[in-house]
Amino acid sequence: MAIVAALVAPTASPRLAAAPSHRQWRAAAASSPAAPGVDLKALQVAIDKNDSEDVKQALDQLKELGWAKQWSSQPYVSRRTTSLRELTTLGIKNAENLAIPSVRNDAAFLFTVVGTTGFLGVLTGQLPGDWGFFVPYLIGSISLIVLAIGSISPGLLQAAIGAFSTVFPDYQERIARHEAAHFLVSYLIGLPILGYSLDIGKEHVNLIDDKLQELIYSGQLDQKEIDRLAVVSMAGLAAEGLEYDKVVGQSADLFTLQRFINRTKPPLTKDQQQNLTRWAVSCLAHSFLNHKTQSHVIC
Repeated sequence: MAIVAALVAPTASPRLAAAPSHRQWRAAAASSPAAPGVDLKALQVAIDKNDSEDVKQALDQLKELGWAKQWSSQPYVSRRTTSLRELTTLGIKNAENLAIPSVRNDAAFLFTVVGTTGFLGVLTGQLPGDWGFFVPYLIGSISLIVLAIGSISPGLLQAAIGAFSTVFPDYQERIARHEAAHFLVSYLIGLPILGYSLDIGKEHVNLIDDKLQELIYSGQLDQKEIDRLAVVSMAGLAAEGLEYDKVVGQSADLFTLQRFINRTKPPLTKDQQQNLTRWAVSCLAHSFLNHKTQSHVIC
């Protein structure tokens, strides 16, 4: 089921579902079957224009018609003190390690490169004459080249690691679950969604809100807005934490949240920042678990 169908159609309850691609989301907005009197073209036009206000208005109109019932259905969240024990009780696995960046994919990639080149180096060392010297030397230099690329252009190495990560059986499901969580929570809170991507190395949900952007760029985010942004930022991490023993895709989410925190007035203390992160994850865990039982209450 396309994400837009899961979020807009009145017969479908929002859930973490596999998302096809950015282009398919756009097509779904225009081609999803609508009830008599419901026109999705306005939403498609707004998405094409990248106009957040037009997207909001189109979704508000669809909500009035009973078609986008869950749009902005839970716009208010209220922060409270949250402990690690509460996260564990809610089903978050290894809650104490949520903020520790995962090195699973990096370690697997480097181990494979070093192991493979080492094995081939030993094997080609049996070649006769000068071949037995030069070939192992050239193969062994591959590991050094990889390290050099990582030092000079970390993004290029990260792209290679991302492509290599597809060998893990859970890779596609993790990505879909992670990005669908951001998509779902943004929709429920009322932040316009203009697109998404599940392409390797480019996984993201594209949100835009002109007023919110002004507050971010000016460094004037208040407590209410940082709470909303924290919930959206931590959605992917929470979705992974409920399903897997170890979260893999949290680095970008934590970096994004820290960027928002740095633009908050008044600034948050370290303890407040830590509690904000824990609260957002607990809030989302409650929401995801409630949606499984058709309850639509967040926090």
